[in-house]
Amino acid sequence: MDEQLRIILIIIVSVSIFGLLVFVFVKNYIRNKINNLVKEEKKNKLK
Repeated sequence: MDEQLRIILIIIVSVSIFGLLVFVFVKNYIRNKINNLVKEEKKNKLK
């Protein structure tokens, strides 16, 4: 039973870390996209 519990905990921790990394990557990617769109919109308004 201890071995199964250890394997389950390792899987849960690994999936959690992977999910956190993906979340941070996607969040930064979307933030950069939005900032670029805002900059382009400001450039177009100034012209």
